Amino acid sequence: MALFFQLDVPPDLGPFGGDHLLAFHCRAHNDASEPEIADGRLVPEYWDAPQLPYPRPFWRVLLQQHAVLPTVEPEPSVCALPLTLQPFVDTPNPRGLGAQTFKVGGKPSWAQDPEYYKCACGADLEYLCQVPEGMEFAVHPGQPEQPYSVGADTYGLFLGNEVYLLACPAHCHPAAVWPVNQN
Repeated sequence: MALFFQLDVPPDLGPFGGDHLLAFHCRAHNDASEPEIADGRLVPEYWDAPQLPYPRPFWRVLLQQHAVLPTVEPEPSVCALPLTLQPFVDTPNPRGLGAQTFKVGGKPSWAQDPEYYKCACGADLEYLCQVPEGMEFAVHPGQPEQPYSVGADTYGLFLGNEVYLLACPAHCHPAAVWPVNQN
């Protein structure tokens, strides 16, 4: 898996303030995620549940509390670019949707109907981050082409769909983050 982005969550962002977010995605598998639900909750260890036709997920999103400094080793596939978070007022439009951009916190700009999930631990997952539809991540020259990507020199997350990261506010596990994909 390749590291697509990582960031420190601003300290004033509710239960996730001060956490370190990392988003990994497979270079060879580019698909949409499908939740598996049991008894009204995501299945236990849903971050490792099969994603048919694959035996395991093709992504990993981690939300680390008390994270240490990231490694100095560069990501060999995706080009590292500076990611600067800037505060802005996320004023919902008349439909109640927030800005359609890469953002941490604020209001999600659902492309379809809002989706809500309950963690296997029983906590309601909360919106954390949004990656806009069609966001491309530049790759180093010579990397294999990702299936269903826009170009040979870029990779995308979840078929380029709009992605909403919902995380467990109880921090029951560092991987207790569900990627909702919509288009």
